[in-house]
Amino acid sequence: MKKSVYKSYDDLLLFLNSEMVAQVLGVSPSSAYELMHEPGFPVLRIGRRMVVPKEQFIQWVTEHTEGGNCK
Repeated sequence: MKKSVYKSYDDLLLFLNSEMVAQVLGVSPSSAYELMHEPGFPVLRIGRRMVVPKEQFIQWVTEHTEGGNCK
């Protein structure tokens, strides 16, 4: 697993692209891109571009880690 370059959610921009999602999660850009196509992942489509709102990304991470209610 790659090491994240971000130390805090405060360091993130308001919207994340696939490269930023990859850096935050410590995965490859292609893995982040695939994740962004998964149902339930908080993606906002602007034309052909896909971005992830920062607050919804933080919520998704919390829900899918031990910090959330995993089912």
